[in-house]
Amino acid sequence: MSILDQAIVEFDRALRTLAAPARAHRPSPGRDHPEAPLSPTQRQHIARLMRINHTGEICAQALYQGQSLTARLAANREALRAAAQEEEDHLAWCQNRIQELGGRTSLLNPLWYAASLALGVLAGVAGERWNLAFLEETERQVEGHLASHLAQIPEADQRTRAIVAQMKVDEAGHAELAQQLGAAEFPGVVKQAMKGASRVMTRTVYWL
Repeated sequence: MSILDQAIVEFDRALRTLAAPARAHRPSPGRDHPEAPLSPTQRQHIARLMRINHTGEICAQALYQGQSLTARLAANREALRAAAQEEEDHLAWCQNRIQELGGRTSLLNPLWYAASLALGVLAGVAGERWNLAFLEETERQVEGHLASHLAQIPEADQRTRAIVAQMKVDEAGHAELAQQLGAAEFPGVVKQAMKGASRVMTRTVYWL
């Protein structure tokens, strides 16, 4: 495939991620749970938490896209693409749940996508072990965010809780895969910087 063809493919992927309805390869984990009797305030809060998760999945698609573009080993590229497909399931599940709750997705998703794509490319350029280290740490932090969301979602809302719980399981699996493939260990200062950037994103997306 020529460079131009590759650029067109990647641009199309970005457009589909940002503008087209996401399509899940697996059914939603919440499909068999009925809607819970939630107050308007609860529905709004849960919708905003799911908006954060949706934006996180937008970022994941961009990160994986950037990392797979610059990954040197074919096995790692395939692993990244397989993980991205699971993340696409998450994207669709979050999008659908937000709609059910009467919420909306973030107005800033194009910005987060562009920034994440750039980070993914840089991680890949840094080398395979650091590329995988970035993936592992990102997934560990996402797993932590999802755990905090589960603590905030009422027990009665099993429809949302089932989605978030499955996402958490998948994210942990992606982190373990990166470790198995030979991820390096990030210095503490890098992990803290990533956590700081994540806090900025989540707090902004909760409102926007």
